[in-house]
Amino acid sequence: MRYAPVLLFVACAMVPGFARGASSPLLEVSGDIPGQLALGAADLAALPRAKVTVRDEHGTTLIYQGVPALEILQRAGAPLGKELRGSNMTMCVVAGGSDGYQAAFALAEFDPGFTDQVILVADHRDGRPLNSREGPLRLIVPRDKRPARWVRGLTTLRLKNAR
Repeated sequence: MRYAPVLLFVACAMVPGFARGASSPLLEVSGDIPGQLALGAADLAALPRAKVTVRDEHGTTLIYQGVPALEILQRAGAPLGKELRGSNMTMCVVAGGSDGYQAAFALAEFDPGFTDQVILVADHRDGRPLNSREGPLRLIVPRDKRPARWVRGLTTLRLKNAR
Protein backbone atom coordinates (compact mmCIF):
# COMPACT_ATOMS: atom_id res chain seq x y z
CA MET A 1 0.00 0.00 0.00
CA ARG A 2 2.88 2.40 0.42
CA TYR A 3 3.20 2.60 -3.37
CA ALA A 4 -0.46 3.58 -3.82
CA PRO A 5 0.19 7.37 -3.97
CA VAL A 6 2.91 6.87 -6.57
CA LEU A 7 0.70 4.59 -8.66
CA LEU A 8 -2.17 7.07 -8.44
CA PHE A 9 0.13 9.89 -9.60
CA VAL A 10 1.39 7.82 -12.55
CA ALA A 11 -2.14 6.81 -13.52
CA CYS A 12 -3.36 10.41 -13.42
CA ALA A 13 -0.38 11.63 -15.42
CA MET A 14 -1.31 9.20 -18.19
CA VAL A 15 -4.84 10.62 -18.55
CA PRO A 16 -4.89 13.10 -21.46
CA GLY A 17 -5.41 16.65 -20.27
CA PHE A 18 -4.85 15.82 -16.59
CA ALA A 19 -1.22 16.79 -16.43
CA ARG A 20 -0.39 20.12 -18.05
CA GLY A 21 3.25 20.21 -19.00
CA ALA A 22 5.47 21.96 -21.47
CA SER A 23 3.84 20.09 -24.34
CA SER A 24 0.27 21.07 -23.45
CA PRO A 25 -1.43 23.20 -26.09
CA LEU A 26 -1.57 26.93 -25.66
CA LEU A 27 -3.94 27.43 -28.59
CA GLU A 28 -6.57 25.15 -30.10
CA VAL A 29 -8.05 25.79 -33.54
CA SER A 30 -11.27 23.97 -34.40
CA GLY A 31 -14.70 24.28 -35.98
CA ASP A 32 -16.01 24.18 -39.54
CA ILE A 33 -12.63 23.49 -41.13
CA PRO A 34 -10.86 20.38 -42.44
CA GLY A 35 -8.10 20.39 -39.82
CA GLN A 36 -8.02 20.83 -36.09
CA LEU A 37 -4.87 22.16 -34.46
CA ALA A 38 -3.48 22.09 -30.95
CA LEU A 39 -0.40 24.30 -30.82
CA GLY A 40 2.11 24.38 -27.99
CA ALA A 41 4.86 26.90 -27.37
CA ALA A 42 7.34 25.00 -29.56
CA ASP A 43 4.82 24.82 -32.43
CA LEU A 44 4.19 28.56 -32.26
CA ALA A 45 7.92 29.32 -32.05
CA ALA A 46 8.47 27.39 -35.31
CA LEU A 47 5.97 29.53 -37.26
CA PRO A 48 6.79 32.78 -39.08
CA ARG A 49 6.81 35.77 -36.73
CA ALA A 50 5.78 39.38 -37.05
CA LYS A 51 5.47 42.46 -34.92
CA VAL A 52 2.92 45.24 -34.73
CA THR A 53 3.20 48.66 -33.15
CA VAL A 54 0.07 49.95 -31.41
CA ARG A 55 -0.99 52.57 -28.88
CA ASP A 56 -2.82 51.53 -25.75
CA GLU A 57 -5.77 53.43 -24.24
CA HIS A 58 -3.31 55.79 -22.49
CA GLY A 59 -1.45 56.64 -25.69
CA THR A 60 1.62 54.56 -24.81
CA THR A 61 3.34 52.96 -27.80
CA LEU A 62 3.64 49.17 -27.47
CA ILE A 63 5.31 46.63 -29.74
CA TYR A 64 3.75 43.16 -29.78
CA GLN A 65 5.53 40.18 -31.32
CA GLY A 66 4.05 36.83 -32.27
CA VAL A 67 2.57 34.77 -35.08
CA PRO A 68 0.20 36.27 -37.64
CA ALA A 69 -3.17 34.62 -37.04
CA LEU A 70 -3.34 34.06 -40.81
CA GLU A 71 -0.45 31.55 -40.56
CA ILE A 72 -2.33 29.54 -37.95
CA LEU A 73 -5.65 29.64 -39.82
CA GLN A 74 -3.96 28.51 -43.04
CA ARG A 75 -2.41 25.51 -41.30
CA ALA A 76 -5.84 24.54 -39.97
CA GLY A 77 -7.27 24.56 -43.50
CA ALA A 78 -9.41 27.70 -43.30
CA PRO A 79 -10.71 28.77 -46.72
CA LEU A 80 -8.44 31.73 -47.45
CA GLY A 81 -7.12 33.34 -50.61
CA LYS A 82 -8.97 32.20 -53.74
CA GLU A 83 -11.17 29.90 -51.62
CA LEU A 84 -12.58 32.85 -49.68
CA ARG A 85 -15.58 33.62 -51.87
CA GLY A 86 -19.22 32.61 -52.23
CA SER A 87 -20.55 30.70 -49.24
CA ASN A 88 -17.15 30.92 -47.52
CA MET A 89 -17.73 34.67 -47.14
CA THR A 90 -20.01 33.85 -44.20
CA MET A 91 -17.19 32.20 -42.24
CA CYS A 92 -16.52 33.69 -38.81
CA VAL A 93 -13.70 33.26 -36.33
CA VAL A 94 -14.57 33.31 -32.63
CA ALA A 95 -11.51 33.97 -30.47
CA GLY A 96 -11.81 32.74 -26.90
CA GLY A 97 -9.84 33.53 -23.78
CA SER A 98 -9.11 31.48 -20.68
CA ASP A 99 -11.58 33.63 -18.72
CA GLY A 100 -14.47 32.83 -21.09
CA TYR A 101 -14.26 36.16 -22.96
CA GLN A 102 -14.97 35.89 -26.69
CA ALA A 103 -14.73 38.16 -29.71
CA ALA A 104 -16.01 37.52 -33.24
CA PHE A 105 -14.40 38.32 -36.58
CA ALA A 106 -15.26 37.79 -40.22
CA LEU A 107 -12.69 35.38 -41.69
CA ALA A 108 -12.00 38.01 -44.38
CA GLU A 109 -10.48 40.26 -41.67
CA PHE A 110 -7.49 37.89 -41.59
CA ASP A 111 -7.02 37.54 -45.37
CA PRO A 112 -4.47 39.78 -47.12
CA GLY A 113 -6.71 39.78 -50.20
CA PHE A 114 -9.19 41.84 -48.19
CA THR A 115 -7.00 43.82 -45.79
CA ASP A 116 -3.39 44.73 -45.17
CA GLN A 117 -3.88 44.57 -41.39
CA VAL A 118 -1.95 41.82 -39.61
CA ILE A 119 -3.96 40.35 -36.72
CA LEU A 120 -1.39 38.88 -34.38
CA VAL A 121 -1.36 36.01 -31.91
CA ALA A 122 1.11 37.73 -29.62
CA ASP A 123 3.35 36.08 -27.05
CA HIS A 124 5.69 39.04 -26.39
CA ARG A 125 5.26 42.75 -25.68
CA ASP A 126 8.20 45.12 -25.92
CA GLY A 127 10.60 42.17 -26.18
CA ARG A 128 9.35 40.34 -23.07
CA PRO A 129 6.95 37.40 -22.73
CA LEU A 130 3.41 38.51 -21.95
CA ASN A 131 2.63 38.68 -18.25
CA SER A 132 -0.05 36.53 -16.64
CA ARG A 133 -2.63 39.32 -16.94
CA GLU A 134 -2.29 39.41 -20.74
CA GLY A 135 -1.01 36.00 -21.77
CA PRO A 136 0.53 33.67 -22.37
CA LEU A 137 -1.13 34.55 -25.69
CA ARG A 138 -3.13 37.61 -26.69
CA LEU A 139 -4.91 38.41 -29.92
CA ILE A 140 -3.90 41.88 -31.14
CA VAL A 141 -6.06 43.71 -33.70
CA PRO A 142 -3.99 46.82 -34.51
CA ARG A 143 -6.58 48.83 -36.41
CA ASP A 144 -9.43 48.48 -33.93
CA LYS A 145 -10.02 51.87 -32.30
CA ARG A 146 -10.78 50.15 -28.99
CA PRO A 147 -8.98 47.01 -27.78
CA ALA A 148 -12.29 45.24 -27.01
CA ARG A 149 -11.43 42.39 -29.41
CA TRP A 150 -7.86 42.02 -28.12
CA VAL A 151 -8.55 38.72 -26.38
CA ARG A 152 -6.32 38.19 -23.34
CA GLY A 153 -5.28 34.68 -22.38
CA LEU A 154 -6.18 33.50 -25.89
CA THR A 155 -6.82 29.73 -25.90
CA THR A 156 -9.12 29.04 -28.87
CA LEU A 157 -9.86 30.08 -32.41
CA ARG A 158 -13.14 28.52 -33.51
CA LEU A 159 -14.30 28.83 -37.11
CA LYS A 160 -18.03 28.80 -37.83
CA ASN A 161 -20.10 29.28 -40.93
CA ALA A 162 -22.78 31.85 -40.10
CA ARG A 163 -25.15 30.46 -42.76
